[in-house]
Amino acid sequence: MTKRKVLVCGATGFIGRNTAEALARRADLAVSGVYNRRPPFHAPGLSWVKADLTNAADVERVVAGADIVIQAAATTSGARDIALRPHIHIADNAVMNSLIFRAAHDYKVGHVLFFSCSVMLPSSDRPLTEDDFDANAEIASRYFGIGWTKLYIEKMCEFYARLGPTKYTAIRHSNIYGPHDKFDLERSHVFGATVTKVLTASDDRIVVWGCGDEARDLLHVDDLVEFIVAAMERQQAPFALYNCGAGSAIAVKILVRKIIEASGRSLKIEHDLSKPTITHSVALDCRKAADELGWRPKITLEDGIRRTIGWWRDNVAAVPVTSAPQNTAAARIF
Repeated sequence: MTKRKVLVCGATGFIGRNTAEALARRADLAVSGVYNRRPPFHAPGLSWVKADLTNAADVERVVAGADIVIQAAATTSGARDIALRPHIHIADNAVMNSLIFRAAHDYKVGHVLFFSCSVMLPSSDRPLTEDDFDANAEIASRYFGIGWTKLYIEKMCEFYARLGPTKYTAIRHSNIYGPHDKFDLERSHVFGATVTKVLTASDDRIVVWGCGDEARDLLHVDDLVEFIVAAMERQQAPFALYNCGAGSAIAVKILVRKIIEASGRSLKIEHDLSKPTITHSVALDCRKAADELGWRPKITLEDGIRRTIGWWRDNVAAVPVTSAPQNTAAARIF
């Protein structure tokens, strides 16, 4: 049996690691992970290649010969950087995707899957479809740079799909959580930060940034991996943009209560209204993925919370938490 060669860029990151580990377990795939600053990890069936994805020669070296490229590499962080250093999410992300897509085109890769996100979408009280972005509307100020960068890269996918034989999938996913997420209090998203704060609280309370009314569409990473497999196997169009989320949003203050309940602890919630708050609520309408790929999320939020807490206790509890003062730095990013 000839195995399809899959290259996972950013395989030491949260989404990339979960994707690489899952695909490496398949007998019909030969999976290689790209790493750079973070050291590689051991996973059965997974091989490694080191590369700087902002360097054209490195990109060509690792992309050549691949049948499928899964582009999960990105510069990411939490609400502190979104507020104070938003430019760090722009340059490297634009450069690495431009180089990867060009190499995929030149080396006639069969399929490229790119992880976009939903930061360009307006706050809404209803789930939004792939067509609900309005180019004339104002992207939320804190998301202006990364939102337009993601839109540019989505259009680059469509551009290259028109030029040659490479198929492109742009995945406009919601907030992803689960194993290998960032759980330190400096860089984590709202889910990971809240799990860490709840499980490490030493004074019977946790402090949440802002009022907690903003809502998030939360998808377990295993459901995202299932989406990747569905797109690899079933996408017919040369280019497709798909929403990938739970399909409903939950207010942060309710999420915090659910995590506390699942932890078995009794904690008081306090809100620090002096800290940055990203008052933005979005849920994704994923009917297109259901209709065209047969994909639907399977893991409920309650089950996902239980799984993540169990994973944290098995894998993170023994590792010291990064030094942000506990109960004061719940990072939040949409």
